[in-house]
Amino acid sequence: MSAKIILSGLLAVLLAGCGKHEEEEASAPNVPSVSVAVTEVAVQPLWDEEEVVGNVEAAQHAVLSAKVTGVIDSLKVAPGARVARGEVLATIDAREIRARLDSAEAAQDQAKKDFARIERLLQSGSSTRQEFDAVTTRLRTADAALVEARTMLQYTEIAAPFDGVVTRKLIEVGDLATPGKPLLEMENSSLLRFECQIPEALIDRVQMGAGLPVAIDAAGVALTGKVSEIAPSASAGSRTFLVKLDLPPAEKLRAGQFGRVSVPVRERPAVLVVDGAVVRRGQIESVFVIEDGVARLRLVKTGRRHNGQVEVISGLSGGEKVASRDAHLLRDGAAVEVAP
Repeated sequence: MSAKIILSGLLAVLLAGCGKHEEEEASAPNVPSVSVAVTEVAVQPLWDEEEVVGNVEAAQHAVLSAKVTGVIDSLKVAPGARVARGEVLATIDAREIRARLDSAEAAQDQAKKDFARIERLLQSGSSTRQEFDAVTTRLRTADAALVEARTMLQYTEIAAPFDGVVTRKLIEVGDLATPGKPLLEMENSSLLRFECQIPEALIDRVQMGAGLPVAIDAAGVALTGKVSEIAPSASAGSRTFLVKLDLPPAEKLRAGQFGRVSVPVRERPAVLVVDGAVVRRGQIESVFVIEDGVARLRLVKTGRRHNGQVEVISGLSGGEKVASRDAHLLRDGAAVEVAP
């Protein structure tokens, strides 16, 4: 008899608790709906790409060498210096060449006098044609020697062939310069290109004048390079072709930086959503699909990113409407209003 009383009491307590819970739910205020922007998941053609590594190089690069023998008399620049076209960067001791120039000028002056004298004598009949031809030849020889001496004197000044930056200094004041000996290196840092070795299996995908995406991580930039040069033959050892792409100006871009160019391989359909629609929490990626005014959590796996969009490898098939802004503020089952 006492057990029945105890059981009746427990049931009464449970019923009272349930009634109280139902009253609390009934009295709880309605959760307001969230206003979200919505976009439709699109199926678009996407190119699969293969990355090829390379380096940024200066389009204009020069190794400045001596054309005459002499001691370096002065060095006016250091690595990193910006120079203008025609600016003198170094000079070679020109005393010996100046002496040759003085001798050539004196020889030319004497040849001119002899030519004028013989010309007058020829007109008066006091000279022969052979003598006139001889002084004419001597004058021409003197003129040529003078031009050569003046040219050699110009070679004692090492000038910049274009506007650019000095990158290496290979000599010091007092060193002996000889013809062909490198003295300085410089490049035009405003004209840069990307150079890479494209495997022979991909070279058919690269065309002259085509634009290819180039990523330079050190500079934090993604550029479009224009193919300006393709080697006509492959390297025998690596079976690759040298390809050069002209790059647009970028503030942090420097010669020598490492980069990657993406070469298109094949086109295929892909499910794409705007990058803002993907919610990332640790290693888990998800989107909120909007169905009948309710946000439904959908786990997804993403792939490549392209022009503000991200490829969804699994989880969406296309045509769904997803929250594209402030998606991280939603929860599964939340009521939403589509923002205009």
